[in-house]
Amino acid sequence: MSISLNEVKRIASLARIAVSDVEAEAARAQLDGIFGLIEEMQAVDAGDIEPMSHAQEIVLRLRNDAVTEVDQHEAFQKGAPEVEAGLYLVPQVIE
Repeated sequence: MSISLNEVKRIASLARIAVSDVEAEAARAQLDGIFGLIEEMQAVDAGDIEPMSHAQEIVLRLRNDAVTEVDQHEAFQKGAPEVEAGLYLVPQVIE
């Protein structure tokens, strides 16, 4: 797949990017290279390849889901200007 210089300029215009003719030609060449790589990857038959969650065979170490920190809720709220029922009160900004 190839992209024309006019298409590159139109895309730049839609993105509100000012590009000169030289910059547009450089971008066109880069995009043609990217599209070429995409075509190569699509040509590969990957039907027999099983999906993987990671590129390497890694087993994650698991730990117990246990609370390890001390509850400091009250200590944190001591510095707040206003607290009610364990919640921070803030001024209303939207009417």
